[in-house]
Amino acid sequence: MPDAGTEPRRQVAGQQRTRVMILALVSALLLGGVPAFFGFQAMNRDPVFVSLDELDVPTWADVDPVDDVSGSRWCLLDCRLRERTVNSERSPEETAQVYEAALSQDGWQPWTPAYCPEQQEKGSYTCWRRDELTLDLWVRSPACVPPPVDGEPAVVPEPDPATAAEECPGSLVSVKVRNAIDDERTRPQPTTDPSLTGVDPYPTLGEDPLGDLTPSPPS
Repeated sequence: MPDAGTEPRRQVAGQQRTRVMILALVSALLLGGVPAFFGFQAMNRDPVFVSLDELDVPTWADVDPVDDVSGSRWCLLDCRLRERTVNSERSPEETAQVYEAALSQDGWQPWTPAYCPEQQEKGSYTCWRRDELTLDLWVRSPACVPPPVDGEPAVVPEPDPATAAEECPGSLVSVKVRNAIDDERTRPQPTTDPSLTGVDPYPTLGEDPLGDLTPSPPS
């Protein structure tokens, strides 16, 4: 006759084996699945942003970075444009120095194309090249915009040089990285040299351009 306590012991043993299997499965997911997920994310992350993360700049010059990307990494239709905006706790002059030193240390070479910048900008604006990439670095004073009141949109005040340094400390850094083949500044620039175009784009007029006209005969 079977022992009355055998069946309960079997049930307890089965429950223990089930718990062990569940714990083993969870451990396998944590030890293998999570690192694999982050590894996959790292592989998918744009290497340009990874290199910007590795720039040797102090922590005060790398506050709250915000990245934006557009276009295709493989230049399908449009090549990729990478943009990063970051705050600095110190002046634009000091911030520009540490970023330029970090770029040089990372292998970037100063570059002076015709349109750097494309239009006059306040602050420090420099251009750089490395391998198949171009980089624009713009460091300037932050814009002083007060927070909105009672849900109303913020209004940009008139700049006041006497209080700008006190109200808006630090600086704002913008980095723009493009593929060199998609950067128009790497291509031959148009010229207005008459020897190449055959036409003087800015002809010189005499003192009176209408003085040599023949008057119409009287009717």
